[in-house]
Amino acid sequence: MKAAVIHAARDLRIEETDLLDPMGPNDVTVRVRAGGICGSDLHYYQDGGFGTVRVREPMILGHEAAGEILAVGAGVTHLRTGQRVAINPSRACGHCQYCLRGMPRHCLDMRFNGSAMRMPHVQGLFRERYVCPAHQVVPVGEDVPLAIAAFAEPLAVCLHAARQAGDLQGRRVLVTGCGPIGALCVLVARHAGARQVVVTDIADAPLAIGARIGADQALNTRENPRALAPFTENKGVFDVVFEASGAAPALADALLTARAGATLVQVGIGGPEVPVALNTVVAKEIAVRGSFRFDEEFAWAVEFLAAGRIDVRPLLTETVDLLDAVRGFELAVDRGRAMKVQIAL
Repeated sequence: MKAAVIHAARDLRIEETDLLDPMGPNDVTVRVRAGGICGSDLHYYQDGGFGTVRVREPMILGHEAAGEILAVGAGVTHLRTGQRVAINPSRACGHCQYCLRGMPRHCLDMRFNGSAMRMPHVQGLFRERYVCPAHQVVPVGEDVPLAIAAFAEPLAVCLHAARQAGDLQGRRVLVTGCGPIGALCVLVARHAGARQVVVTDIADAPLAIGARIGADQALNTRENPRALAPFTENKGVFDVVFEASGAAPALADALLTARAGATLVQVGIGGPEVPVALNTVVAKEIAVRGSFRFDEEFAWAVEFLAAGRIDVRPLLTETVDLLDAVRGFELAVDRGRAMKVQIAL
């Protein structure tokens, strides 16, 4: 089968591989059809990794994917061949202390597709076939385009972030950073009943999409560094902030515009050098919550997408063939042209 394999920074190759695990009685084989290029994929492509996580051996990229079941194991009774499914890239061990506490996203032996965090690396989903435990796939329905189903993973990230924030009904919400995760946070906040949603970024193209999908205001803080100044009055106005950029200036704005007693959910992953104004956190009694991956929210994401309750179509910029994956990655790098690029396999 063909796969998109990263060897080093800017060294992405489409290769033939026989890397396919044997199918057990509780497994399924999926013909992968659609896969979204994520920010972590771009880090591997541009820089060979992020932080201390580096590509040390050839690794298939990709963890946002959907496809069709080719075969089911003898012990699988709830799935059938030909069924369309979204693939959950998280495979927790099921028996560590966090799995037993109902927090498998923090599994101490997590195998997450397309990740170089462990050695050997966990191979990703930009490949034509994938064997996995049956519980790792969720049926999406016959009428759901697989390109839409492939949004389940990033949408699940944002649904988990919304759970960290608490009730959003009638709340005033700020989203800092309007990449794919920030844009999905806008959609989730609207779906959850937010009264006002403001989104910021440093580029006009993603902000235009943010406005299109429901943000009341989309503010370019590079062109106008004081764009959020009106929201800082009286100790701030936002009940909830989703910080989706991981950038120091965005976090500073988030803390200044959050009202006293607000909740800040940190979704974007910044480096250890990002400063936090603890005096502001203390003085305004801001609850700061991290948000990491997802658990049961993956199934929720599939449900929302299948029912059309969250419309992600405006986020899909272009779909490229697997053989043209390098061009797809180069497009995805350009935030002036792309929000979400997918690969058709």
